[in-house]
Amino acid sequence: MSAAAVGRISSYLSAWGTLSGVNGEGAAGPSELFEVLADEYARDILVAADRRPMTAKALSDACDASLTTVYRRIALLEEHGLVKKHRSVGPGGTHRSKFETTLEGLHVDLSDGELSLSVETRDELADSFTSLWEDMRGDG
Repeated sequence: MSAAAVGRISSYLSAWGTLSGVNGEGAAGPSELFEVLADEYARDILVAADRRPMTAKALSDACDASLTTVYRRIALLEEHGLVKKHRSVGPGGTHRSKFETTLEGLHVDLSDGELSLSVETRDELADSFTSLWEDMRGDG
């Protein structure tokens, strides 16, 4: 997607859009999310970390990006709820972080003159499945 196209979409969304379903700390606007997804390194990290949880070093190798670039993009993706960090303690007590994509779907809807953007994450799908299962068992 060209930078000009992203700019036009971001401008339109800033003026008219709504955003729902993002698991982030702050309420991100649609234009912010499109800007994040317009970044090639951010997209590469999302795709690589979707295959399996990966360390920053492994993401750096997979995405042909410096560790600094990877950490900056991971911070941005975490802020928008698109990546989740898993921490573990390895042999010898070393701490290790792996990152996994949480993004499952991105939906843009235009109806009644309003453009809306919704983001579906794995956590939301798991919560929905749990609720459905509890309803079927009569626990809910």
